Amino acid sequence: MRLSEIDQQDGDSVNLEFVWRGDGRMLSQRLTRWTSRALLTRVRVPLTRPAISQVQVRHRLCSSCASANPVPAKPAAPDHRDLGTQQELFMTSIYSPGSPIFLPNGARIFNRLVEYLRKQYVHYGFQEVITPTIYKKALWAKSGHLENYADDMFTVTSTSPSRADVTEAGEVDEYGLKPMNCPGHCLIFAAQKRSYRDLPIRYADFSPLHRNEISGALSGLTRVRRFHQDDGHIFCRPNQIEDEISKTLEFIRRVYKDFRLGSYRLKLSTRPENHIGSLEDWEHAEGSLKRALDNSGEPWTLNEGDGAFYGPKIDVILKDSDGKEHQTATIQLDFQLPKRFELEYQAPAPELEAKGETTTEPELLAVSGPVRPVMIHRAVLGSAERMFALLIEHYNGKWPFWLNPRQGIVLTVNDSEPVLQFARKTQKVLLGTDSADVHVSPSGLAVDLDDSARSLSLKIREAKTKGYGMIIVVGPKDIANGTVTVDATGGLQTGDKPAQKNLVMSPEELLQFMKTKVDAYE
Repeated sequence: MRLSEIDQQDGDSVNLEFVWRGDGRMLSQRLTRWTSRALLTRVRVPLTRPAISQVQVRHRLCSSCASANPVPAKPAAPDHRDLGTQQELFMTSIYSPGSPIFLPNGARIFNRLVEYLRKQYVHYGFQEVITPTIYKKALWAKSGHLENYADDMFTVTSTSPSRADVTEAGEVDEYGLKPMNCPGHCLIFAAQKRSYRDLPIRYADFSPLHRNEISGALSGLTRVRRFHQDDGHIFCRPNQIEDEISKTLEFIRRVYKDFRLGSYRLKLSTRPENHIGSLEDWEHAEGSLKRALDNSGEPWTLNEGDGAFYGPKIDVILKDSDGKEHQTATIQLDFQLPKRFELEYQAPAPELEAKGETTTEPELLAVSGPVRPVMIHRAVLGSAERMFALLIEHYNGKWPFWLNPRQGIVLTVNDSEPVLQFARKTQKVLLGTDSADVHVSPSGLAVDLDDSARSLSLKIREAKTKGYGMIIVVGPKDIANGTVTVDATGGLQTGDKPAQKNLVMSPEELLQFMKTKVDAYE
């Protein structure tokens, strides 16, 4: 090919390869706006060498030639299903589709999420209750779920006629797996006489829920049939509505900030076509939510016609690592269930109380009567399984130390008996199980032991791959000093100072160090 036949003027960068025929040497050069003159002036061709008989020019396309505006390849977004398998967090089974099975590592994280929320409940005045998994069909008819939610519910019947419950009409009584906790909490409120002084009453419930999702929609932890919700219900006076909603929005802000989840958006969903209750109640409820949202100072959008059948709701929308949106937290205002369950509390000036108004007139205050409470449904994480999936992808498997299911691992330098004994003792100290007194509380830390006869370098590499927060090495020198050597670089959290690789401390000092990191984050 002649040089004049390969002129190019469009300004793209091109990779050219030059092969000196005769000695086989090759030279690669990148040229912009190359021409035959550029080739002659910028490429030194050693024609004086007698061994070279020919020069061959190869035009090799580079990435910039493929597009005038090249876009760098985007790394694959983290997928909680893949990471869940790699980190041994959960699995699924064909024998229970849509019901995730949490493995020991996943159970550790799940339990820490629940423990974290229980600590927050103390601040926000919630009392935890435990309610049944199944209720009679009559309860779901009373709540309105049977009429409006039947397709999403599982029916439970007895296979033994002799053991089946029978209604007064002589029919076999059917049960339903609960898709939500609100009817059960209404039963608790109705079980006692209530005064206006008792309100607000706030119940929280972690009981498992079941919803009959379409099998084709099931996916990992984000679309499931059995799940846990950090479910809560607030029974309050009409004049307490906006304050309770504001506190719940504050609760959500605090939790999402602690998890470093970034920004989210708020969405107000209004009256759907299949609603129950009067238009007046709906307008009142929607107005209360709008005012609370305006007072929060956060931006929000309107989603008309997508509320729950019993009331309007505020939803928190988060994006996953792939940009897909998920509804997590929710706040729902409900005037209907208190009516259906005939809930009431005693208050002075009941007519004004029902309107959310107060008075100082002695004559009105002298008369007390029943008033219907307002019910607020709220979930901060929403589905714990769905939030778990979002956290897996958000952290990309690199858990903050307090959530890490592998907070530490003790590695032995060799398999001599003294080293093995000291390593096992160190693990027990860190787990809080070194005392003979069974009443001593465990530390709550997750610390494993690798005392295999493999090389230390191999064990360290494997521990780092598995994501251990702290790697604790025990060798003969450590035994003599009663200390261990710690690599804490895997236990960094947001705001931490750079961790040191070779911290030397006693097992007892390390225990306090690890507990301090957990407590500081929480």
